[in-house]
Amino acid sequence: MAGPLLGSDVTGESTDCASPLNSTAAPSDSSAVISRLAALGPMDYDKARRAEAKALGVQVKTLDEMVKSGQRGGNSNSRVPFVDHEPAPDPVDPPQMLSEIAALIRSLIVLEAEQADAAALWVVHTYLADVSDVSPLAIINAPERACAKTLFQTVLGRLVYRPLFAANATLSALFRGIEAWQPTILIDEADTFLDHNAEMHGMINAGYKKGGFVLRSEATGDSFVPKIFQVYGPKSIAGIALERHLPDSTMSRGLLFNMRRKASHENVQRLRFVQPGRFERLASQIARFAVDYAHQIQNARPVLPEELGDRAQDNWEPLFAIAMCAGDEWVGRANRAARAMAPASEVLASTGNDLLADIREVLSRWSSQTIKTTDLIDRLTADEDMGWGTYNRGKPLTPRQLAKLLSAYQIKPKTVRQPKSTHSPTGSTPKGYDVADFEDAFKRYLKESTAVVVLVDAKHTNLGDLNSLLPDLREVTATAQQDPSSENSNTDF
Repeated sequence: MAGPLLGSDVTGESTDCASPLNSTAAPSDSSAVISRLAALGPMDYDKARRAEAKALGVQVKTLDEMVKSGQRGGNSNSRVPFVDHEPAPDPVDPPQMLSEIAALIRSLIVLEAEQADAAALWVVHTYLADVSDVSPLAIINAPERACAKTLFQTVLGRLVYRPLFAANATLSALFRGIEAWQPTILIDEADTFLDHNAEMHGMINAGYKKGGFVLRSEATGDSFVPKIFQVYGPKSIAGIALERHLPDSTMSRGLLFNMRRKASHENVQRLRFVQPGRFERLASQIARFAVDYAHQIQNARPVLPEELGDRAQDNWEPLFAIAMCAGDEWVGRANRAARAMAPASEVLASTGNDLLADIREVLSRWSSQTIKTTDLIDRLTADEDMGWGTYNRGKPLTPRQLAKLLSAYQIKPKTVRQPKSTHSPTGSTPKGYDVADFEDAFKRYLKESTAVVVLVDAKHTNLGDLNSLLPDLREVTATAQQDPSSENSNTDF
């Protein structure tokens, strides 16, 4: 993925990591050289192109055009749809480079400073994805139209490695393009382009981790043979309300940039007014940075914020490795960005997680050891803020949907015997849940509450139950009084 000659220096001299292929002397037949180079893969050609151009006595750009023509028999339609930026001739100052990228983004787009910093780090990552184990998605999510999501992705496209805008591409064209060019995929209008497109979701998810591939059958003579297409690489997805259109598995693999509409008092620069050549200069600096720091980034072991979940840490690790090359200031900026953005990603990451959190709230006001499915759904749907009253296409959550969502956490409905009452003299045996069955899922998947809240429901709480809680409540109260800074100092009785 690091097109800027990973393994060679910017002068074209070979290193121990890579050496030009048979390029020590000028060949007698230039057409044979072009044919040989046209048959190379992208990485091998990147390693050889400078020395080959020098041996032929031509500029590198001239050789690139000749090889591109040779790859498809001189067909002009074979030209790649992006520009490969040459590494800057001089070493770059990493903190200055990252700060300029972030400032440029904020001058064009209404973004929080933390989001602009994350975007700058992600842009640089696109040149270094091949030295990382994962490549997090840049998910640009807008609540509605006119929030500059397309403009934001366009700005990113002016800076990233081999930008390939693919909003109207077919699946087969995409995975073939990724294998051939190792580009940065930029997908806009994802709320329509990716909606209910399971195969595209699968390709995007597979491309998150190095080595990810899709398997397809290819015609060979009269039969078909399986063929693997590598799809790992950086990708950006932009759309409206993407949490409704992308599966949880895709949302969790990304950095979530929440866009907002520009207010009347907020001023941004027009893209067309950016100083000519500024994007190209920055892209060349990033390419040079990738050459100089690839080894350091590959071996980096950054310390990540402990409050991030496992997947969030995976997403942020390659960005922190880049920040480490820019010194303590940028490590701090990466920390602030991760802490600010990761909670937003987690909120949209799992419908099941939302359900668990809401059930925990319901059960905090429930005194019985079991709860009927109907009672649980009634309480979930009664609170409009929870959203379960309209979960089923505008209708309430159904018992079947509830059971399906909870099954992922090994929580299953069962027969829960109810005591005798005036409405049921012999008792009843409806379907429901044991309250204790939720405890393990609460501990594993939800963050611990920072406050103790006790609400007494006169209809469902008896005096004995309340009295049994008092010793624990007194202990919590005493702890909070001894340490006012404690999280438990927010206790509300």
